[in-house]
Formats: sequence, structure tokens, C-alpha cells
Amino acid sequence: MVAAEFFDVGQSRSVPWERRTDAARLLAELKNPGRGGSAVVVGEGTRCWFGNQFSLIAPKFAAYGVDLWVPELGGRFDPRNPSHKMLMSVLGGMSESERQHVQARVRAAMDAQVLNEGRHQGGRTPFGYTVVDAGPHPNPRKAAEGYRLRVLKIDEDAAEVVRRIFAEYLDGKGDRAIANGLNRAGIACPSARRPEQNRHRLADGWQGSTVRAILDNPKYTGYAVFGRWTRHETLIDPEDIAAGHVTRFRRAKPDQVVRSRSMAHPPIVTVEEFTEAQVKRRAKSVGGLRTARKTERSGRATTRTYLFRGHIRCGICSRKMEGSPRRHGMYYRCPARTLAPGSPALAEHPPTIYVREDAIRDAVNGWIGELFAPANIGRTVRALVDSQGDRRQRSDHEHVRRRLAEAEAKLRRFQDAIGAGIDPAALVEPINQAQAERAAAHAELTDSPAPTTITDAEIHAMIDSLGDVGAALSEANPDRLAELYRELRLELRYENEKEAVYATASPRVNSDCVRGGSCALTTRLDIRSV
Repeated sequence: MVAAEFFDVGQSRSVPWERRTDAARLLAELKNPGRGGSAVVVGEGTRCWFGNQFSLIAPKFAAYGVDLWVPELGGRFDPRNPSHKMLMSVLGGMSESERQHVQARVRAAMDAQVLNEGRHQGGRTPFGYTVVDAGPHPNPRKAAEGYRLRVLKIDEDAAEVVRRIFAEYLDGKGDRAIANGLNRAGIACPSARRPEQNRHRLADGWQGSTVRAILDNPKYTGYAVFGRWTRHETLIDPEDIAAGHVTRFRRAKPDQVVRSRSMAHPPIVTVEEFTEAQVKRRAKSVGGLRTARKTERSGRATTRTYLFRGHIRCGICSRKMEGSPRRHGMYYRCPARTLAPGSPALAEHPPTIYVREDAIRDAVNGWIGELFAPANIGRTVRALVDSQGDRRQRSDHEHVRRRLAEAEAKLRRFQDAIGAGIDPAALVEPINQAQAERAAAHAELTDSPAPTTITDAEIHAMIDSLGDVGAALSEANPDRLAELYRELRLELRYENEKEAVYATASPRVNSDCVRGGSCALTTRLDIRSV
């Protein structure tokens, strides 16, 4: 007669009995004199005990006079039989080994699905995507059970926020500055947008850590990525091994992360943009505070508009100059007292460098007005096109592509020759050489992506997106003027001794074929420092 049944469904065998739901209830029932049963029959020993758990549990059953019947023993466990004890110890080791083998097989299968098929393996959907139904599951057995294949699809509203985050970071803003800007714009954070999958968050706005997580997620490039975080079992109490482990997630080593061979879902940012952001973040972390100061970290609101805030640097120490309002005008200054002790720049740096804002503004506006005057647009476009990248790099890339095409043409000719009746043995060496040439050229193309080239039409479209530049310069609206400087990605370097500003405008061009391509114009502007 069966008095009661105890099943722990969905709980790992590695969890000690005291922390399992039904197993803990069974142990508590042992102390009940009216429990109505004198023995426990185990369905499968390897699923019931793990490691040394049996040696910790069996004495409790013996103490309360309850027998254990184990199928692997063929009957009742006899605590006085050394063979039974040894077999149960081996059984616990087999259970632990089986679990580890299952984990390895599952992980290997999931890695292969991501690598070869770009399969989405579940988890929280990255901000900017939604999960949609893609038809029956490719596994016939799972398809028969009703399982469906799920893939990532772009959520356009959220994707625009992701693109904005990458663009602002590449333009020099820090994580916190980007988060503050999103909060001021009233854009919902991920936990507020999808509270059902972010129940562990407070939905209290964008944080620097949220922006950092988006910038570090390679899934935005369109490739499936799996294994960035791994489970680690940590002892709850190192002094009490029997208390078991608790699972913690840690960032995996780079060689443990798997990426699909081809794109698995629509990209939000390009591989080049993502790589540039990662290189910039690594360089910032390596340089410490010295390089961290080069980014706009706070983005805090101010009572007045600083036209060149974040745009102008000192020509001696290369630090950003700070706005310094005075009764008779706005100045930008760079004090030597804020330099790090022992800095090489101290030897040449005056106590304080000042430059007046209106002097820079008039010179910069005159230059920009000349560049974008209707009569000079054609010349400006040609100059921007000519400023792109290294022509030699583009030529080298085309040369590699020609090598690849020639190697593939050779292989096709050899195949046609074999089809025409030539002995294949006579072509083994030429075929191997052609295959090696094709592999080498393909590797060069993979390791060095094609340089982005912006066309005249794209630059004309970028100039049109700026609006009426002449009106913005003449209407003297500080906010509109500051926005124009940001759109032009204006960079200024003030040379105190020469009383000159070296100005660079690097407008950013976004298009379907060349996302985030850039070009630049640089000039020297002579001013009078007041």
C-alpha cells in the first residue's frame, strides 16, 4: 500500500535534500509517528541522490526505522552490508558524472545550433528586438509536440534608441551622459518598456549601466551570440560542504563565446560601429582617468548655453577647456593648476589660458558660412569626398578582391579540364595551390573589411539634413547654433601663442549601405584673444 508520493519536478539532483521541496517534506515526515509508512521505495537512484548525498541521508532513515528500497540494489538497502555502501557511493558518483555529461552535451548542441544555424536560444530579448514566431520547430519530435521556432525581429522605436546610444558614444559622450539625455527626452528605459521580462528592475529610468550593457551586446550586429555568461556553482558555506552550492552567473572568457557564421537576424548597428565602440571603451579603461576625462560624462543641464562646450581643447595639454562666464563676456579657460603634478605640459603651460567665445564664434561661423554657401556647395562636397580614408587602403582591398576572383577562375578552369577528360592526378598540385590562394585572399578580406566610401549624393543628403545653415548662423539663436556645431561634430584646438584655432568639421553620414561613414574638413582660423 502506498501511503504518500514525493516527486521533485524541475529541481536539480545536485541540490541537497534539505533544499528540495518534496524531499524536505519527506525528511520532515520521518519525525511523524503517525506517518503511515515503514519504507521508502526509490524510483531511480541516480536521479534521487547526487555525489555523497546518500551517505548523509541514509542514517536519518535508519534512525527513524524507515527502510530504503533501491532498484539498483535489487531490494532493501542494508547498512551493515559493505557492498551496499560501496555500490551506493559509486551510484552517487555516476549520478554526478551523468549530470556533467548531460550539461556538456546540451551546451555543445546549443553551440552548434548558434554557430551553424544562428538559432536564438531564448533568454531576455535584447532591447531593440522582439521575438516572433518563425514556424514549426525544425526538430520533428518537438514540432509534433507543438514547439515553435522563435527568431528576433527589430522593434523600430526601440532600435532608434539603440542607434542613438551608439552614435552618441562614438561622438564622445560617456554612459552617464547618454543616460541623462535619454531621461530628459522622456524615452522609456528597457524595464519600463517591457516590465514582464524585467521584473528584477525598478523601471526608474535609464542608468549608465543600462547604456553600457547595450554598447557591449554584440547581438546588435545581426549575428547570433551565445555563452557570454556562464553558470558557476559556488559553495554556500565553505565550512559546510553538505549545505550545497548556489548558482551564480559570471562573464565567460572570450574563447567560450560562440557567434554564428552568418547573420541570424536584422542588424541595428554595423560590425564596424560596434567594433569602434568596443575599441574606444577598451582604450578608455586602459588609460584610466586621463582618458576618461576626454568623454562627456555628466551632460548636466546648465542655466546658459555654452556654444563650444565639449568642442574646444587646449593646444598645449589637449584637455577640454571649460566655460568661464564673466561680466563682460563668455570665456573658455584652461588653468594649469588642474594639471596632474609632474605633467610634461606644466613646463610650457601658462598659469591660465583664456579665449573669448564671441571671437571664436565669429571666426567659426564665417568658415562654416563660406563652406555651405550655395555657390560653394559643390566644392565642399568634393573636398569631403576626397577627405575619406586612405586611398591606398581602398586600392589594396580591390587588389585582394581581384586575387580572390582569379583564384576562383583558376579552380573553375581546372574543374572544366577534368570534365573534359584530363587526368585529375596531373592537376592535384595546381588545384591545391589555387585553393590556398583563394583561402588566403578570403582570409584577408574577412580580417580587413572593405573601407567605407561615401558618395557625392550621400554627402548632399547630409548637407540637406542640416537645414538652412545660413539662417542658423545669422539668427543668433545660441541653442540652434550649438545644435549645428554638434551635427557638424565640430572640434577646435586653441593655440594660445599663435592666437589661432584649428577647426575640424566631421559631419556624420548615415545610409543603408554606409552606416556611420565620416569625412572631415580642417582649417586654421586666426583670432584675437581678448
